[in-house]
Amino acid sequence: MPFVFKGPVLEGELVRLEPLDHRHAADLAVAVEEDRGSYLYTWVPRAAEVGAYIDAHLGRVAAGTLAPYVQVQKATGRAVGVTSFWDPRLRESGDALQAVEVGFTWLAASAQGTGVNTEAKYLLFRHAFEHWNVARLDLKTDARNARSRAAIAKTGARFEGVLRNWSRSWAPGEDGKLRDSAIFSVTDAEWPECKEGMLGRLGRLG
Repeated sequence: MPFVFKGPVLEGELVRLEPLDHRHAADLAVAVEEDRGSYLYTWVPRAAEVGAYIDAHLGRVAAGTLAPYVQVQKATGRAVGVTSFWDPRLRESGDALQAVEVGFTWLAASAQGTGVNTEAKYLLFRHAFEHWNVARLDLKTDARNARSRAAIAKTGARFEGVLRNWSRSWAPGEDGKLRDSAIFSVTDAEWPECKEGMLGRLGRLG
């Protein structure tokens, strides 16, 4: 049976990851208009663009290339950001995933540093390795984005290098340009150690 690229609801102590839908638009419109200083290299819409942003993501869902989530902060019940599984690479049999990427992530300023991002990453990683049984999980970011690179490194993912002119730039004013991408990964053999480290970080936040 062909693999269907669709993520279920994933729930932790701090965050609930729900498949992105237009019902989340109002919360996201508020979230995107908080301090935008950390969005220099990330695709984050303005409030008036949230509907079109959701439509674009749902178009990728229909194409089978993206499984987007909203990050619902359980303390407030509000959607405070977005993250996604994307770029699924199937095994030769076509009935299971070989690798997947976690990306298209942003978080409202008020939710940054609260542990929401850390737990969201843990939930996504755990699902990929323990339910989809992937051999590899990728993360990448604009090579200039020191904040994002540091956050990815804290998950336990290993830095593999920078690929030049690798993908579209999402930086404001750089439409049509390519960016250098910093590439990180976790393999299935590394997941137990990575998992232990992420749980340790979450324990210190609790």
